[in-house]
Amino acid sequence: MDFITSTLEEIKSMKPRKLIAQVVAFALVIASAFSIWKSLMVILWTESPVLVVLTGSMEPGYYRGDILFLTNYNDPVVPGDVVVFKLPNQDIPIVHRAVLVQEKEGNDYYILTKGDNNNVDDRPLYAQYGHKEYLLSKNEIMGKVKAYIPSIGYVTIILNDYPLVKYFVLGLMFILVLVGKDPDN
Repeated sequence: MDFITSTLEEIKSMKPRKLIAQVVAFALVIASAFSIWKSLMVILWTESPVLVVLTGSMEPGYYRGDILFLTNYNDPVVPGDVVVFKLPNQDIPIVHRAVLVQEKEGNDYYILTKGDNNNVDDRPLYAQYGHKEYLLSKNEIMGKVKAYIPSIGYVTIILNDYPLVKYFVLGLMFILVLVGKDPDN
């Protein structure tokens, strides 16, 4: 409790100019993270360059909490590639393996996917979310998995599953930036 009291006292004793400078510093940290994300989107040609595995459907290849790095260059998907796709009425992207690829005229193709840990392919999943076709089109593919880091994504899962933890961490970060000591002073 002393920490909270002393922090509030320190904020109250700040000069308005320093308080504004600290708020701007916090805003710059947030803007930098956003800029890095947008830069990765442009460089890797995908709307979601980094993704956390949320379920066990791809075990033993990828486990819940693994962080995946995606690209969406024009290289074609072949059976065996792990792809990320988004269905029309679903907000959360799905990570599954391409098991069938049917080429169409031009540079287009259809894809059938399946989770490595699932018994059946994803056709029932497509129907569940209102997808009219039995195969995915090239346009529904967000990217192919190029690399991963195991288990680091559990932080994201915890922050999404427990919103109070997320707000606590954000508030703590804001307070720490606000009362952070300026090395020049």
